[in-house]
Amino acid sequence: MSLTPAFLDELRARTLLSALVGKTVKLTKAGREFKGCCPFHNEKTPSFYVNDDKGFYHCFGCSAHGDAIRWMTEQQGLPFIDAVKDLVQAAGMEMPAQDRQSVERAERAKGHHEAMADAAAFFTEQLNGIAGAEARAVLEKRGVTAKTAQAFGLGSSPDTRGRLRETLKSYGDPLLIESGMLIKVDDREPYDRFRGRLMIPIRDPRGRVIAFGGRVIGEGEPKYLNSPDTPLFDKGRTLYNLDKAAAVSRKSGRVIVVEGYMDVIALAQAGFGEAVAPLGTALTEAQLERLWRLADVPILCFDGDSAGQKAAIRAALRALPGLAPGRSLSFVTLPEGQDPDDLVRARGSAAFEALLAKPEPLVDRLWAHEYAAEALDTPEQRAGLKRRLADHAATIADGNVRHEYLAEYRRRVDDLFARPARDFTPRAAFQPRRPGTKWTPPLPPATVQAKAVRAAGIDRVLAKAVLAGLIRHPAEIARHMEVLHGLKLVDGALGRLFEAVVDLALEDRALDSGRLITILATSGLGQITTDLLRADAMPYSFTQDGADPKRASADLDEAIAIMVARPEVDAALANATAELEATTSDAAFGRQMELLREQRALEVRLANLIQANNDADEFEIEGN
Repeated sequence: MSLTPAFLDELRARTLLSALVGKTVKLTKAGREFKGCCPFHNEKTPSFYVNDDKGFYHCFGCSAHGDAIRWMTEQQGLPFIDAVKDLVQAAGMEMPAQDRQSVERAERAKGHHEAMADAAAFFTEQLNGIAGAEARAVLEKRGVTAKTAQAFGLGSSPDTRGRLRETLKSYGDPLLIESGMLIKVDDREPYDRFRGRLMIPIRDPRGRVIAFGGRVIGEGEPKYLNSPDTPLFDKGRTLYNLDKAAAVSRKSGRVIVVEGYMDVIALAQAGFGEAVAPLGTALTEAQLERLWRLADVPILCFDGDSAGQKAAIRAALRALPGLAPGRSLSFVTLPEGQDPDDLVRARGSAAFEALLAKPEPLVDRLWAHEYAAEALDTPEQRAGLKRRLADHAATIADGNVRHEYLAEYRRRVDDLFARPARDFTPRAAFQPRRPGTKWTPPLPPATVQAKAVRAAGIDRVLAKAVLAGLIRHPAEIARHMEVLHGLKLVDGALGRLFEAVVDLALEDRALDSGRLITILATSGLGQITTDLLRADAMPYSFTQDGADPKRASADLDEAIAIMVARPEVDAALANATAELEATTSDAAFGRQMELLREQRALEVRLANLIQANNDADEFEIEGN
């Protein structure tokens, strides 16, 4: 079949759009147009207009826009080809010639729609008659009213093997077998598929019966029995109640996916007409695409039991490849042991609405699932979590969404395994302790020159001394974590050594220097540690083996304070110097002089540390 642009233009021209839209929307004349309340969003003041001359509708509130075909697909929820067929029939046109396969499919479907409609009428008649008393009792027990049963076309099938076959005999056994209404085994007589069941018609988006679901009345297996796939029915592409839910979801802006027929019926009776259900299988890609045509983020509300939650995860994984900006899934978890039907009957629609108001995003559902999948006590288990999350994200076809998922899961893993904050009170590391010194708060950089100075980083020589001091005194690390976490001491091997020292000391607060050095040696950092700790390497008390602990701790405080302050002062000095070159103002000159004095003061403090250590060494030699 070839639907050419010319054919579609002719179809649009022959369709009076206001009459089409007016079937479901109340329109009033407004000049050369018609206006009404938009069916795509809730509004009280009309902002939806239909223009027959131009052949389009437009909403100035939500920007919904389209022609007759778009109306049928978006508002009625029909597939494109079905929308065209309906409009062609209404316009008195003929569909273009079909290809051979299309003709064969049409021939196979011929008569099936009529047979299914007659079967539905038969089942409804049985439900409302004497033979339907038991089925009506089931509905009454579940709180389904007669009005609801009528709206959904519910029925019951006699507990016999040939009653339906006899009723529909004019269609012939071959068609009834192909439609799934009869079962044929070998050379035996065909017999009714549905016997002694509450019958639930399954309709296509156009509202035509294409299959049935049957719930057993009383005891028996299976509890639910569906029609097999037929020329009319593909259960992997069909959603129960889509024909009714489509229009409701357009107004509510959401679509709710539940597990079964009775959940849909109960929710509709409670005021949630936008509910649909798959048909005994996990959600398929085709069903997800239909859901996304109704809402950008469908809400999956599966049972709170283990099976229901597994179904939710399967749906989440199947949805990943189809995610796009703004298009996803969300999830509602029901109380343990309850399904939506139980909840609305026990607690009312308000309780269910409260759950829908706070759905769980897909990204959170996958995270929670993988986080709970296994223990995370070992590096291998933690690496497994990272790999599973990355593998899930890798299936997302859209590059932007895939990147966001990878970044989000990376951030969560980092937060999860980050070292917990330690309770400690920083000592006076950032205040002047020695007579004659002066300390001013760090100054923020404001120019390119200042940023360049800051980018040069910490004094590498002093950084090595501080690192050696931390290895000698690992208990000091926790007290300085606020500073150490914000520093990038050095690059390369020394940088890796710094990170390893901090991590190891925080994992084991009782770790002493000897054990720390041993662990570093087994981690491939032994040689650089040895070089760093040579007795003659650095002239500070905290780098020496056997130094007085109190003095080493105090000097290490001072060294860290100087190490942190110096880049800030250097950056601010560069900023002031650039400002002076640009303005030659007295204020800039004064600021430059002040910062030069600050810089010199830090140099004096550092020199005092070295001199104090030398004095102590001389005293120790003389004492001996």
